Amino acid sequence: MATAIYLEHYLDSIENLPCELQRNFTLMRDLDNRTEEKKGEIDKLAEEYVVKVKNFASEQRVEHLQKIQNAYSKCKEFSDDKVQLAMQTYEMVDKHIRRLDADLARFENELKEKLELSGYESTEGRSVKQAETRGLRDKRASRGRAKKASDEDSPKKKKIKNSPELSDALLPMQPSDVLDMPVDPNEPTYCLCHQVSYGEMIGCDNPDCTIEWFHFACVDLASKPKGKWFCPRCTQDKKKK
Repeated sequence: MATAIYLEHYLDSIENLPCELQRNFTLMRDLDNRTEEKKGEIDKLAEEYVVKVKNFASEQRVEHLQKIQNAYSKCKEFSDDKVQLAMQTYEMVDKHIRRLDADLARFENELKEKLELSGYESTEGRSVKQAETRGLRDKRASRGRAKKASDEDSPKKKKIKNSPELSDALLPMQPSDVLDMPVDPNEPTYCLCHQVSYGEMIGCDNPDCTIEWFHFACVDLASKPKGKWFCPRCTQDKKKK
């Protein structure tokens, strides 16, 4: 019964997961297509500039180079959006994996407790039965054989229920073991908090930024700002200059 409840709750939680994943992958593919279009536009503008640069006035040169710069900025924006979607998709799947691990650990812990309780009750019942059988043997010798057969069966049942090998093989994990799983030491860290990537993140537009990516919450952001964004450290460095 407990298995069915855990399974039902977990299936309910992932009911919309395929649709959400498909949506994110579709958006990522769309961003790829738009980036490729912009790259083609940049190539054409660059070729045109190389061919006509000698005939351009200074204002025309600046205007043409500005068009190329704007196209590059748009490409970077599309790439940043794609990275954000990829991180959200990873976090979405990872959240469900962690919940499944936690549910499995809780279920196995409950199962272990039931097995231990069942084994305790079996031992108590066996002791009472042996005492009663010894009394009957003293009074009626004819019941000795029945008692022997019963005693031979009882330890076998107890051995199956109380087998430490079975309990240890099925239930080596506690819920806290899953919830406190260590982070992969090879996974890169980001942000001012020096933690791994999770949730929504934003990239600093300073190409020399040593950190590059920041969690929204750590830099007091609720949504992605329009235009260029610089992290607190880069902003402070600019003010000093």
